[in-house]
Amino acid sequence: MPAGRPSKHVRSPFGARLHLARQQAGLSQLQVASVLGVTQPSYADWERRSVALKPEYLPKLAEMLGVSVDFLVGKEPAKRPPAAPAGRARQVFDAVLKLPRKQQAKVVEMAEGFLALHAKPG
Repeated sequence: MPAGRPSKHVRSPFGARLHLARQQAGLSQLQVASVLGVTQPSYADWERRSVALKPEYLPKLAEMLGVSVDFLVGKEPAKRPPAAPAGRARQVFDAVLKLPRKQQAKVVEMAEGFLALHAKPG
């Protein structure tokens, strides 16, 4: 289930591909923006409007989102999304997505802490 408010703008073809790739990668706009060193509102514009993107962002975006630059620029069709995890954990996280963002952040923080405690050294 998508989070945030719906866009008032029709996505550009590039924006639609970028949005699809980010969703399939399971990343938020804020997570992508932080890695790229831009603000979340700036990144949101990339998904919502036709923008002149600096070329150096394309390889970084492609790597982070697990797609090719050719896919992002429209020279390659989209791959099928990975199969969604099934079971109780998926149901719980689907329910978490319906919570307000602050509550979602608390759940994510707890889950990350738990996972860090149980991570195998490697």
